Amino acid sequence: MLKMLSIAASLILGAASVFFYNQYRSESANAVCCHVPSSATASFAAFASDRDFVNKHEEPLPFTFVSQAGGQEISYPTPDGKTAKAWLIPSKKKSKNYLFVFHEWWGLNDHIKAEAEKFYKDLPDVNVICLDLYDGLVATTREEAGKQMQGLKQERAAAIVNGAIAYAGKKANIFTVGWCMGGSWSLQAALLAGNQAKGCIIYYGMPEKNVERLKTLNTDVLGIFAGQEQWISPKVVEEFDANMKQAGKKLTYKIFDADHAFANPSNPKYAKEAADEAYAMSLDYLKKRMK
Repeated sequence: MLKMLSIAASLILGAASVFFYNQYRSESANAVCCHVPSSATASFAAFASDRDFVNKHEEPLPFTFVSQAGGQEISYPTPDGKTAKAWLIPSKKKSKNYLFVFHEWWGLNDHIKAEAEKFYKDLPDVNVICLDLYDGLVATTREEAGKQMQGLKQERAAAIVNGAIAYAGKKANIFTVGWCMGGSWSLQAALLAGNQAKGCIIYYGMPEKNVERLKTLNTDVLGIFAGQEQWISPKVVEEFDANMKQAGKKLTYKIFDADHAFANPSNPKYAKEAADEAYAMSLDYLKKRMK
């Protein structure tokens, strides 16, 4: 009997989470257009089948991060009836600004937490949330990372993003930043956030190609790209720029003379000068938009 009651309670709790989440999203003006996962993120995930792409990613250098700003693990309900994990650095002062940080194909590792804390320290009052699109899995080898990225269910990732938007609340100003695979999801999160999206930064991620979806974007975009790579190539960037213009949206971008993942300090091919400039651009972009 106790087991049956426990199961019933779990079902009721899950149904309630979905109900309240849907009630929240129904109040968004852009809710209808933004629930469908994009082919852009799926096409990026398909790169995991490309041996050259896999080999281009040097395995992360050993690193252990200890937060100095009070970073903590949290969990929150997602609209698919599950829960998601994230790493949160809450603002010291009450703030409606939230920066969503999206990890690379490795997963939510200590390197991403360190980058997130760097943003936290350099920005005005802001809540920083590192979303975990892999539900706790973290890769340490290229092979593991490729399998995890390719196995990522687009609907699940979208649910994790939507759950984070609901966690931030209806009055939150949402900013996004991500690298590699996370760069793609940074833009998708801005689309999912609807009118709450106030800023979006893409580091060498696959951009959205659907002009109709781009028309729903509520923010301009800063793009950081690498001129030496063949996947998110200058041609892809130029197409993105043209699509943004067609959609009536603003894209500011720079193509650095560097290779994919050049801004990742854990990458043996880390290009510090380019990474420092890109970070300064990102910081300036966010500061001008955070009120």
